[in-house]
Amino acid sequence: MTDLAEATAAVTYGSPRLRELIEHIAQGALGRDERDELPFEAIDAVRRARLGAIRLPVAQGGGASLIELYKVFIELSAADSNVAHILRSHFGVVENLLRGTGPGAARWLEHVARGELIGSATTELGAKAGATDFPYETTITQTPDSQRLNGTKHYTTGSLYMDWLLVSATGVDGEKTQLIIPGDRPGVHRPNDWDGFGQRFTGSGTVTFENVAIHPEDYFGTDASAGDTLPYPATFFHIQLNAMIAGILRRVASDAVEQVHRRTRAFYHANADTPADDPIVQYSVGLLHSQAFTAEALVLTAGAALQEAYAAHGTPEEAELSLRAALLNAKAKVVIDELANRAASELFDVGGGSLVRRSAHLDRHWRNIRAIAAHNPKTLKAVAVGRHALHGTPPPNQGFF
Repeated sequence: MTDLAEATAAVTYGSPRLRELIEHIAQGALGRDERDELPFEAIDAVRRARLGAIRLPVAQGGGASLIELYKVFIELSAADSNVAHILRSHFGVVENLLRGTGPGAARWLEHVARGELIGSATTELGAKAGATDFPYETTITQTPDSQRLNGTKHYTTGSLYMDWLLVSATGVDGEKTQLIIPGDRPGVHRPNDWDGFGQRFTGSGTVTFENVAIHPEDYFGTDASAGDTLPYPATFFHIQLNAMIAGILRRVASDAVEQVHRRTRAFYHANADTPADDPIVQYSVGLLHSQAFTAEALVLTAGAALQEAYAAHGTPEEAELSLRAALLNAKAKVVIDELANRAASELFDVGGGSLVRRSAHLDRHWRNIRAIAAHNPKTLKAVAVGRHALHGTPPPNQGFF
């Protein structure tokens, strides 16, 4: 196995050390699935590698373009989709920092440059669907000695592994506000209570704040969701989801090849003596590889559109380019979800009963794809695309659309 001290000394996009890091994560993925083991070691390797800084300027150890970041997400997801998913919120926070959302961005970019990871704790179950004016039940109150934070957040993906947490709350005066606080501050409880059948190790459960002391330097600014009228942030997050599914499909295709080469017995009615020479098996493998290629091409097309919007930040063209990227991503989601769920099942057409053994862990691909796709139904995406085509109605601008 690759020596971690060498593999994680520094990474940049396209570097051999980035490849070594991703290979190391991939080597441990099946064992973690077998042992129900949380990937703390893999995230520590990411932290040491400063992979979370890959989008920062070159001077701060980064230099990757937006489309290169999505390529990394695809590769990470092919290695272990749990690890990619854990890093979602961090890269979303970094993207907002790079676009200048919130005061003190430079300070937090320095933390990122050092390899530190920032997660997000914003979602609450009491929020009305589609509403943007609801008060957060997580609140900051003034006590005689200090301000205190209390409340519970749900679907806090990756928070279990993060150095810092970005928290949305109702402030002392009733205003929406955001904090960035250490994940291990006293009173911050991060139980591993995510019980999804897919993406099982992402820490996507709850974070509870119990009389957490809040200091003036913890304030990050007003709630970002109220200040950004463009679909850029939501689209950024959802292209990540499509990229993760595309990465899993890449792994499905490679697993199909590996499983065929392992087999020496053909089906009873096969057209060849060995599975690799059977045209039916060849068709199945070819179909899976074609589906994986299609998913990646769709992700990168949407990513390229969002990169154009990023380059136009602050210009009159930004709004139109952000809308275009949102629509392209919605179209990609409709197609990717359909072919991905089918491909994860069609994988089993390349082999016999041995492929359905639990020890093969091939069922994890469908479970993980299904869990990721559930963030937003493809039906809603198709409706939004249809409304825009027929009436020019823009898509929603929230909920990772």
